[in-house]
Amino acid sequence: MCVLPTWRGWLALLLAAGLAGGLALRGAHHFLAVQDSVPGGVLVMEGWVGDDALAVAWEEFQRGGYLVWCVTGDPLEKGAPLSEYPTYAAMTVAAFEKMGGTPGLLQPVPWETVRRDRTYASALALKAWLSERGWPAEKVNVITSGGHARRSRLLYEKAFGEGSRIGVIALAEKHYDPEHWWRSSLGVRAVVGEFLAYGYARVVFRAP
Repeated sequence: MCVLPTWRGWLALLLAAGLAGGLALRGAHHFLAVQDSVPGGVLVMEGWVGDDALAVAWEEFQRGGYLVWCVTGDPLEKGAPLSEYPTYAAMTVAAFEKMGGTPGLLQPVPWETVRRDRTYASALALKAWLSERGWPAEKVNVITSGGHARRSRLLYEKAFGEGSRIGVIALAEKHYDPEHWWRSSLGVRAVVGEFLAYGYARVVFRAP
């Protein structure tokens, strides 16, 4: 015999489902923008993030007891013939020094443009750069944009392997309201896109 809920039971189930869906919707950005800092080793920022990340990274470097501070970046995708900087990494270093930063403190780690798995490629470039210079990679702390944080941490973990502990610092979101991201087209594109990309990185992607 099949037992079905009463109309009150169905109403309770619908309300519970709606509440769960609303909570998941509100928390989507915060799930992606995970904060899990691991100071004391290598601090790396992704070069494509905005210049405001430099101030955050500089403060973190000063208080975190890091061995080295790096910025990754691939070749410029637009305006390269007009720029004296060949990569986002080099341009970020120049911006830092133009802002009064100590020359040579922020280390550029360039990498070649790839068609797919760009974050993974940048992590591999950093791993190789550290190995060539004899820098230990037991702790790597990544600074990236808010919604990209969970995926960046995952792909760095895949690139560096079990011998390294990967942390992440998610920058504050300034392009849309994280609490109501579905109210803007930019928020929808960013959050939904990152969810799909994270799912791909978690389930489909396999390191070569």
